[in-house]
Amino acid sequence: MNISKSSFSFYLFSSVVIFIVAIYSYALIDPNLTLFNSYLWVKFRDPLVYFGYYHRGYSMFVYSILIVALYVIYKIGVKNYRSLSLLKITGIISLVLLFSYPFLSHDFFNYIFDAKILTFYGQNPYTTPPSQFQGDEWLRFMHWVHRPYPYGPTFLAITLIPSYLAMGKFILSYFFFKLLSVIFYVLGVYYLQKMERKAAFILALHPLVIVEGLVNAHNDLLAVSFGIIGIYYLLSSRCAFGRMFLIISAGIKYLSLPLVILISKNKLTYFLALCGQLALLLYLSFAREIQPWYFLSLFTFLPFYKSIIFRSEIFLFSLLMSYYPYIYLGGWDKTYKVVMKHQIIWLGLFLNLIFMCYLIWKERRNIKLSLLQDVIGGNNK
Repeated sequence: MNISKSSFSFYLFSSVVIFIVAIYSYALIDPNLTLFNSYLWVKFRDPLVYFGYYHRGYSMFVYSILIVALYVIYKIGVKNYRSLSLLKITGIISLVLLFSYPFLSHDFFNYIFDAKILTFYGQNPYTTPPSQFQGDEWLRFMHWVHRPYPYGPTFLAITLIPSYLAMGKFILSYFFFKLLSVIFYVLGVYYLQKMERKAAFILALHPLVIVEGLVNAHNDLLAVSFGIIGIYYLLSSRCAFGRMFLIISAGIKYLSLPLVILISKNKLTYFLALCGQLALLLYLSFAREIQPWYFLSLFTFLPFYKSIIFRSEIFLFSLLMSYYPYIYLGGWDKTYKVVMKHQIIWLGLFLNLIFMCYLIWKERRNIKLSLLQDVIGGNNK
């Protein structure tokens, strides 16, 4: 099969950027975490840790360049979705980012330990927090150890599979849980392309999905994938099957609850579910700290409202740039850093609203011009 020069250049550029993202992710690896007892691992890790922790200005610069590069890949890929191979793109991203480190969040390690509480210790994570196991060495690189399990029962059930397979070995747990995110990323893209190819490219290439869903491996990606699978079967008139997947999605993270009201080919329920999703996101934004990965839930609505992503790009970009205090200033240990994070996000939202107003004005202007041309054309006749 012949590959055009432009397509080859895109695949090559994408591969290089994704590979650098995977390497860079280890610049902020937890110093208490040792993945391998190997001299080669130490030679790989130490320069990156020194760069990430002691040259934070340069680190933030590299992060910013990588996010911009991911957006370039995303824009080019979506624009040329007819000529590019979705299989190759998802394959490259999946294979490389399987070996990335969740450098912007510690939730991934809580997923691993919460499942271990049940599979290894035989305790209920809903009633027994990680702090109860003081002798466990994994607690050295964990945060929020005093809280009980905060997620839905279907996510716990899913995570029991990689946890059992790992047999209490951390390195196996680490890669099996990363593999879990990769598998559902691929499934989400696969089922979405069965409904609309362009929407599948948006999910596959969007920087927020890549960073929060694959690199940081948040369980929101699983909820999105189950939601998309449920919508596919719902629209294929296999309503019972579709409803089951939507319930599983809601049971992973309760943020996905609005999906359960969806009814096949009923556009009112699509709109009401989206409104419910936005209402929950707004509530969480005011009631708790704004977290960028919460907004992955918007990608579940790609089968119905593809434009919701296109019209929110400035805001979504600000979510990724809101890690400035974490990368440049070091962690979320001070209140002013969290405030700065929120300021970046609110600024992005404000600019996005202005952009949306411009788009609405432009669309109305084009409609008026089109009507005027029709009138003029009719008079000439």
